[in-house]
Amino acid sequence: MPVLEEQNHFVADFEQAEQSLAKIGPAPLHRLRETAIQRFAALGLPTLDDEEWRFTPLAPLTQMVFKPGESAVVDAALVQRLALVAEDCHRLVFVNGGFAPALSSLRELPLGTVADSLASAFKSHRDKVEPYLAQYADYEDHAFTALNTAFIQDGAFIFLPKNAVIEKPIYVVYVSTAGQGATASHPRTLVVAEHTSQARIVEAFVGVAEDVYFTNGVTEIVAAEGAVLDYSKLQRESKRAFHVHALHVHQDKSSNVKSHAVNLGGRLVRNEVNAVLDAEGCECTLNGLSLASGDQLVDNHTRIDHAKPHCASHELYKSILDGKAHGVFNGKIYVHPDAQKTDAKQTNQTLLLSENAVIDAMPQLEIFADDVKCTHGATVGQLDAESIFYLRTRGIDEGAARALLTYAFANDVVGRIGVESLREGLEEWLVQRNPSPI
Repeated sequence: MPVLEEQNHFVADFEQAEQSLAKIGPAPLHRLRETAIQRFAALGLPTLDDEEWRFTPLAPLTQMVFKPGESAVVDAALVQRLALVAEDCHRLVFVNGGFAPALSSLRELPLGTVADSLASAFKSHRDKVEPYLAQYADYEDHAFTALNTAFIQDGAFIFLPKNAVIEKPIYVVYVSTAGQGATASHPRTLVVAEHTSQARIVEAFVGVAEDVYFTNGVTEIVAAEGAVLDYSKLQRESKRAFHVHALHVHQDKSSNVKSHAVNLGGRLVRNEVNAVLDAEGCECTLNGLSLASGDQLVDNHTRIDHAKPHCASHELYKSILDGKAHGVFNGKIYVHPDAQKTDAKQTNQTLLLSENAVIDAMPQLEIFADDVKCTHGATVGQLDAESIFYLRTRGIDEGAARALLTYAFANDVVGRIGVESLREGLEEWLVQRNPSPI
């Protein structure tokens, strides 16, 4: 099957690593890898001709050749500071895609709970991994998900047994660094929450230097009946890095999943969030905040599938763009014919701090049921001149007034994050990022 030139090296990398990959996990997993790389070769990397990618040119990514990431020594304190990790939390750390036990810390967990590297879970918890892995992240139609699936090697596996309540947050930290050349890693995270279990999970992607590298991640979250999950994602990659990530959430009856995504780094960033509310009584919340400047591009694509009746979803995505930054928001709420009594709200707001910053906002509703309550909307604007004037009349200089209003705009999302250490760390970062005092 013909392969486009720009993806040749990914296929070549797979062929070179195939023997070593085959040793990781059971035989069915490697058959999955082989199927996924074939699908990747058939799909090809997206182009501007693809509707879902028409605002996100991949030329800067496709023109580079990445080598597989290697193990590296990184400073534990720096990682903890970048990822805003709490001192007393459960922590799984991976460097260039590989598990780093020395940087990780797993405190006492309830009986039956698993928080481990995926490579280890293939050996000791195969019965818990196999029914869920790659069952929700669609690699048939998504090239980057197919590429990640082909290179499944390590990542995080979190399993919450029935009725388990994890008091302290679980951090999964993916650290990327490059040596003499650009590197690529394909981290995979699988979270399975059984009936009425509860946990807070933070997934952080950080770069310890201004290196060029490519992070292509996939996260699958499965929430069984009555499960309650608070998931946060912090993207703090190098300003020269490429970051592509897909989050897939599948919810069962009366489950409640909240997602909070914060993007601070990356040269080219593409986030896809897909949530399926597949039983009655589900509630889903998607919150997002992106801050970009210079020539950064941050593309957020979300889709919430209301597949069954009596479900609710709430979505708030905000962007703050400066310099020549380019933002994209494409959010879709899809209400299936049987999903009567759906209650869905989607809000997208963008603050432009520069005349050269650009946002392409596309909120969408597709409704095939007649007894629903669905709203959506998008606003794009600059800092309000009247608000700045009001603050200046109270003795606040213009720089501080602008900083205060920007902080308030961003903190509307940050303040909703359920993990205290992450929320407070981001609030402090928002204050420090502007030289004018707040």
